This record gives sequence, structure tokens and C-alpha cells, in this order.
Amino acid sequence: MNKSLSAADVKRYNLRIWKIVIGGIAIFAIFISMMGFGLFGSLPSFRDIEHPKSNQASEIIAEDGRTLGTYFVQNRSNVTYKEISPNVINGLIATEDTRFKEHSGIDFQRTFTIIGYNLIGKKQGGSTITQQLALNLFSEEGRQRNFFKRVMQKFKEWVVAVKLERNYTKEEIITMYLNTVDFGNQAYGIKSAARVYFNTTPDKLTVPQAATLVGMQKGITMYSPTRNPERSKARRNTVMAMMVKSDFLTQQQFDEEKETSLNLHFNAATVNDGIAPYFRSVLKNDIKAVLADPSRFKPDGTPYDLDRDGLKIYTTLNYDMQVYAEEAQKEYMRILQAQFINSWKGRNPFKDKALQIEQGIKRSDRYKAAKLEGKSDEEIKDDFNTKTEMSIFSWKGNLDTIMKPIDSVRYYKMLLRNAMMTMDPTNGYVKAWVGGINYEHFKYDQVKMGTRQVGSTAKPFTYAVAVENGFSPCLTVPNVPVTIEGYGDPYTPKSSGKPLEGAITLQKALAYSQNYVTAYLMKQVGPVAVANLATKMGIPNVPAYPSICLGSFDASVYNMVGAYSAFANKGIYTQPVYLLRVEDKNGVVLFSQKPIPKPIMSEEVAYVMTRMLKGVVTGGTGARLNYKYKVNAPIGGKTGTTQNNSDGWFMAITPQLVTGIWTGCEDRAFHFLSTSQGEGANTALPIFAGFIKRVYANPGLKISHADFDAPKSGVSIVFDCNQYQKQEEGTTELDEKLGF
Repeated sequence: MNKSLSAADVKRYNLRIWKIVIGGIAIFAIFISMMGFGLFGSLPSFRDIEHPKSNQASEIIAEDGRTLGTYFVQNRSNVTYKEISPNVINGLIATEDTRFKEHSGIDFQRTFTIIGYNLIGKKQGGSTITQQLALNLFSEEGRQRNFFKRVMQKFKEWVVAVKLERNYTKEEIITMYLNTVDFGNQAYGIKSAARVYFNTTPDKLTVPQAATLVGMQKGITMYSPTRNPERSKARRNTVMAMMVKSDFLTQQQFDEEKETSLNLHFNAATVNDGIAPYFRSVLKNDIKAVLADPSRFKPDGTPYDLDRDGLKIYTTLNYDMQVYAEEAQKEYMRILQAQFINSWKGRNPFKDKALQIEQGIKRSDRYKAAKLEGKSDEEIKDDFNTKTEMSIFSWKGNLDTIMKPIDSVRYYKMLLRNAMMTMDPTNGYVKAWVGGINYEHFKYDQVKMGTRQVGSTAKPFTYAVAVENGFSPCLTVPNVPVTIEGYGDPYTPKSSGKPLEGAITLQKALAYSQNYVTAYLMKQVGPVAVANLATKMGIPNVPAYPSICLGSFDASVYNMVGAYSAFANKGIYTQPVYLLRVEDKNGVVLFSQKPIPKPIMSEEVAYVMTRMLKGVVTGGTGARLNYKYKVNAPIGGKTGTTQNNSDGWFMAITPQLVTGIWTGCEDRAFHFLSTSQGEGANTALPIFAGFIKRVYANPGLKISHADFDAPKSGVSIVFDCNQYQKQEEGTTELDEKLGF
């Protein structure tokens, strides 16, 4: 028989229960306060809350504002609330935190509901969006798996979440969250995810796209659209269903969208991702040097981290021109490579090339890795003669194959390389930069870092000095061998092919790249004057020897393009510029620069040189630009071919663009056997043709077909050869009228 409790007992028990409840609340409050003071592990300070740190990718930006690529540890680029599609915001709230706009960081109603679900075996997460942001921003080790550690971590999240809610608006919190979350495949933040998975921007994400990305937050790998597309689609539909439940989407819209495919446009995020990888590699080294200057350090005295601090790097590159340059290279180089391989059929290209193969082995990553492992030369030799799995480059794509590493060295020795740069001669701004054929396999930049013998592309420097000294392009000179003395051993250059017979004009001699006439001019003006001009035009280390008239010196594509810009820009040289400014993530300018123009020759001389260089294209070694590739515009140019056809060049000038292209193997010992195939007109010019045709076809680039402007003050140097002949014969206008 149960004994009923007296009123005194009930009162006593109630008092005891209330003491336990109030005591528990007090203990919990003290515990939370102690945690807030950091007694159970450090918490972010007020300054940390105000300025949360995250690894944010630095963006390289083209002249039109489009992103060329990023430098990152985590591929993260931040966006503002207005730059995020409402579909993403609505999908996230509907799925992760339906009461997001109502709570103050902790949703106790949801927390106790979730506890109930978990007790009956329906495991669910209870973190609000703000709590998840707190974990993303301030927990370096991520979500703890140990139960007790996770409980402590959860309490810390509560404290930080409340602080975040006090310091930021709801829009700022959800934006920070979307900027910090991991979407897999090296995509951190909604901007990177939108580009990696759908090749779009966050503001253009459709409902299914947004739902796919939001759905991944339940499990990046499990619901990855690339690894588990079926699961991803099912999760996407679940997110859209929850959007219907929260009135963010109509039932009709859901029914229409749920059957659609994922429609991925996947582009894996790597450091090499994006266009212009060679350019970005060179640029990175330049920016690191800029940031090493103590005057550009952060307010706390530490240097900026290019891979983590979200810098904005503004460049001069034109996005479309860069794409056109890469397309033109790829289009023609696969054709040229086939020509090159066919030219060696029936012959052994490696005969007497043991030294080059040995050098190739020692330059390889495989050799360097073996040395680090402490392997002997004999062991390394065995490794290179043992078949193994490898991936090699081809113009049809990467080939996974099994071959001896030494055979891959030989294969790459016979692979033609190519580099190209184009710039605006009026301001020095570089518009396109292709430093090699494939950055993944060949990381050495051949635009600025590499130098090669320039061959006949150096001839215009000698001609320019001659014109400056009063020589007319119409002067007729015997096309015979010339010996230059007084500079060491007598120098008598040979003709690169069968020379034109008889006496020819300087114009024709340049157009057909005649060595004898160039040597004749060098004998008249002297190597010192030519070397000085080349130096003024931005080409370093040009020796004052007679052979420079035929391009015996080495130079980079970068410097050669800069030099030719003086011809196109009325005698004014501007060193090529590609980095305009660097800003921190808040828009504070850390570095900026402007081009510095330098007059190096008269406008008159420069104009005459443009006429002579146009002659190369209209009726000389560059004529195939017109008759074969149908590029009919006022373009000047100069082909160049070095000894044994080891290097092929083409330099091109228009009033708005100057372009330089080089083609050759890694080692000069490997080359075309015939000049007809190895000359610059065949190895480099066609790439320019493919590039400039694309440029002219895009009216948005505003590259006109206008000719070079003549000097307003007139031209005293006679370049009209009919007029020059009359002057030489002593015939005047009066003589003609009188009939003499």
C-alpha cells in the first residue's frame, strides 16, 4: 500500500528539484563563462572575430576583369552576398538551418529536438549555420571524432557562434560560411565550387546547381557529383524537396527539375588550372620579390603570403588573345611535329648524340629523385633501362604507357617546343604569353626565362642604323660576299641559301634575308653602333662583333618583342609590362607600376623600317602570310632561321600589336634536316597566322587593319624606289615636263 506524500514532503522534494535545476543551470553558466575566458582551451579573441583568418587564394586578373588563374594552398576566393545566387542561400537555409534568421547563433529549440531524435536512433546534426561557420573559421583540427572532445568542441562553437552573431549581420554570416566551406576537388568556397563544377559564377547558379553544391555539405565524398553522381543527384533532389517545404521553391518547379541530369562542366582545380600557366609561373616569382620588400609588409610587420592572403593581382593580359595564342599554337604544333618526325624517317636522330641524351637523363625529375634516394650511377642506369609505367605528353593528349625511361628522354628530345608573346607597342602592355607547349610536362618558360639564337630577326637592327645614317631602302648594292676586318679574325659570312643574283636594293635584300647585303651594311656602320642600338631596344649582352648582323647572339622572345615595338611605336621603346598592380583583399594597393617610354630612334627612321618590314610580308620570306594564310593587312615582319635550322623565328608588327614566336627542340643538336621545313616561315609564321586571324575576327578587341602612320613632319629618307631612281639619274620634275 502506497503511502501518500504529505504537503511538506512535496514542498521539500520540489525545493530539492529546483535546487538541482538552478544549480545545474548555474554550473553550466559558470562552465560556459570559464570556457569563454579560455580556461578549457583558447578561443578566438575579439580581434580574431572581427578579422577571421582563412586561406584565401590570390587571383590573377586579366585586363577585362576575368580571372586567369589563382595561387593557393586552398583554392578559395571570397565573394559578397550580392554575388551569390538566392538559390544557394535558400537551399542552404532550407537544408541546414530553417530558423537561421530567427535564432542568435544557437537554436535551442532545434538542439533539444535533435537530442530527442538521436535518442530514438534517428541521428541528425544540430549545428546552426553560425556554429558551422565557427567550426570552419576557428577549429584548425576540424570536427572531433572522440565523443568527449566533440562535446567540448560543441560548447566552444556555441560561445563563438554567439560572438559572431553579435559582430555580424545574418547576411555577413551566411556569406562567410559559403566562402569557407569545402566542396571537394580543391574547391573551397562557393566561388571556386561554381567554377570547378559548373564553370560559372556564384550569382548564375541555377536551382539544381545550387542544390547539388548545398547537398555536398552532408558528405563531400559520399555526395560528390564526380565520384558518386547518382547519390549526388538523389541528395540534390532532397535539397530541392526541402526548399519546397520551406516555400523557396514551388512543387511545379521541383517536378520539372528533379529529373534533369547534373549537367556538370567539371574543371579540376589545380595550381596550374586556368589559362596562361607559364605566364602565371613567371608572375609569381615577380610578385614574391615585390612582397619581400619590408615597406610592403602587413601592419603587424609580417610579409603577405601569396598563396593564403587573397591578394588581387591585376595584369595586362587580354583573356581572349591569350586563348587565341594557345589555340593557334596547339593547332599548328601538332602538324609541325608530324612533319618533323617524318623528316627523320629512315635516319637515326640519336647518332652521335650520347652527350645530349646523358644531359637529358641528368635533368630529369626521375634522376634527381634517384640521387636523393642515394642510388649509385649504375643503379640509376639500370632504372632508366627498365620498363615502367609512365604518362607522357603527346599532341593527342597524355598517354599512359609502359616504356624505358631512357626512351622517354629520347622521345622528348625529338619533341618540338614553342613560345610566343604579343604586346601593345604603344604602352608596352603584354597581351598574350605562351611560354611552352605544355606546362604540366615542361615547366621551363621560354618567353622570358629562356634565350635562343635569334638569327635573321636581328637584321633589322643593322638596317635601322644604316637608315639612320642616310642609307635609303632603295640603295642598290652588289649581292656578293663581303669581308669585314678590324674586329679580330676577318669575317666573311656565307649565304644561307642561293643568293639573289646581281645588284639589289636594301629593301629587297631585307625582304629576302640576304646575308651578303646585311654584311655590307655592317661594314659601313660598324658593330658598335648596331650593338648599342640593340641594347637601347632592350636586348642585353649583345657583343660588338660583326656577326651580330646575322643574329649570332641569344635573346628571349620577351626582349625581341620589346625591341620590335620601337619600330611599330614611332621610334619609342617601352619595356614590356605585364603586372599593373597588387592589392590586398580589402583593395589596398601594395604595388603598382607604369610603363616608361624611351625614344631611341627618330620617328622617320622607325617609319621607314615599318615600310621595309612590310616588304618582307608582301614580297619576301614572309609572303606566305598573304598567299597561303590569306592574312591581308598592313603587317610587317621578319623571319629568322639559325644554323642547321635549330631555331625558327617570326617577328610581326602592326600599329597595335607586336608578336614574337620561336620554335625549336630543347637541344640545338636536334633540328629539321632541310631549310624549307626548318625555316621560321614554316615553323613560326603559321602560328602567328592562326593567332592574328582569330584576333581580327573578334570586333570586340578593336584591332584595326589600319596602316602605320607616317610622321606628320614628313619623311626626308626616300623609300619610293621609283622616285629614288629618278634622283639617282638626276632627272627632275622640270626635266620631265620639258621631255628630257
